[in-house]
Parts: sequence; C-alpha cells; structure tokens
Amino acid sequence: MRKFKNLIFLVLLAAFSTKAYACSIVYYIDNKTGKIYFANNEDYWYDVKPYIQIVHSSKNELGRIWYGWDNFGQGGINEKGLVIDGAATPEQKIPLGFSPAKGNITDDILAKCSSVDEAVQYLEEKKIALNNAHILLGDKNGKAVIIEWINGIKQIVLIKNNRLVATNYNLSDTSQTEMTCWRYPIIHNGLDELDLRKDTIDLKAVGNVMAKVVQAPQKNSTGKLGGTLYSTFIDLTDMKFVLVYKLDNSKIQKLDILKELHTGKTRKIKLE
Repeated sequence: MRKFKNLIFLVLLAAFSTKAYACSIVYYIDNKTGKIYFANNEDYWYDVKPYIQIVHSSKNELGRIWYGWDNFGQGGINEKGLVIDGAATPEQKIPLGFSPAKGNITDDILAKCSSVDEAVQYLEEKKIALNNAHILLGDKNGKAVIIEWINGIKQIVLIKNNRLVATNYNLSDTSQTEMTCWRYPIIHNGLDELDLRKDTIDLKAVGNVMAKVVQAPQKNSTGKLGGTLYSTFIDLTDMKFVLVYKLDNSKIQKLDILKELHTGKTRKIKLE
C-alpha cells in the first residue's frame, strides 16, 4: 500500500466536458494471479463536497463503503466484495413500468446484495432503470456486468476475457462506437500492456492505467472549475481501498475494507 504514494497522474490532452459529468470505470482480473481490481475516475465540478461514507453491518444490512456527495453514493463496495459504479450516457428511453432510482440506490444495493446476480435481480424486482447512465457491477468471484437501457430495453454487457470497461457511451447502442469516447480505447490499450507484463501487477499498476485518462482541472466559460474530482482504486482480492482526491498525491485515503467494516463504527471521511 505504501508504494501507491508514487502513483503519477498524467496531465491529459482533452478539456473537461461542460455538458455532463464523466466517469471511467474498470473491472480487471490479472490473468496471471487471478487477483481482481476495480478502479474509477470521477470527473465532475469541483464545487461539490465529496466524502467517503463507512456504514457497519446490521441485522438486515451488509457493511459497506461508498463515496460521493449530497447523500448519494456514486460508487462503492460492501463486505462481500460487491462493487458498483456508474457513468453518464446519452439519454435513452427506459422500459415500460420501470422508473429512475429514488434515493441512494448505491447504498441500497450495497446494503442488500452480496453478488452481481443479486444486484441485477434487485434492480429488476424494484423496477429501477436509468435513462441517462449505465451501471457497472462486479464481485470478488470474477463476475462483472454493465447494465444499460437502450430504446426501452434492458441490455446486459458481460465481462469479456479478463476486463470490463465503462465510460460515457452505451456499449449496447450500435449507433455508437468506442470512438465516441477517447478514454475507452486508451484504457483497453493500458490493460493490454498489463496482460503482457511478466512482473507482478498490483493496485498501483492498475492505477497508472487510469492515470492516463484523468482530466486536469479546467474552468468553463463562466469560470466554473471541473476535472477529475477523485480516483478510487480497490483490490477486491485483498479488500484494500485507496482514494486520491483532485489528482493530489498528498491527499490519499487508504482503508482496509474489512477492518473498517468490522469495527462497528459508522463514520464519514470528508475529502476537503
């Protein structure tokens, strides 16, 4: 974990989008060791106050850690090793009889579901669909899916080979391609390089792939500042968590997930 301090974030070449927040999400299995990693860049405006929420388990709910702002989890993990994150996509119709999530759906899923299959079933039972985003779900058993809703039909994208990547276009929408998002091919190329490495892959190595697609702070025409708000890195096999705030290597939060969730203390870690 100490080696993670040496992660170097690269200054990217593209401007921060002023239309919608972006996100880059990776679920990756090291094909040599079988270890599983989950990582995310959360690109958004810098005027929000993000935090990490730690919730211990109770009689009817699993312990979980999620990160976000305004009482909503943008992503997270629970004690069973289920991870979730989402990314904005172009507007779509949702299935008849379904409706967008109300409240903190990330917290709800992490509290109630132990696996990808349970989370997919939960969304179906609750008749939840998203009209402007897709969801990546993964677990520590090697299963991962992206759920999308295209033209009123639910689509499930399965993990292929040893990775699943989500950015800001719908993979199931045949009218779009990976060229719709410049980050998507860069991430895949980085993971291909990891596959070819003969030395040990660790959380830092996966983090450096995600560093290639961060968005440096930039103001829009009105002076509003946005960019990569935080990056999260999770070792699902060893249940370790790292968050880097605003691309600042001096602002790193490191958590032993199971240790945190077994202390019995619910707490909030402010990132400012």
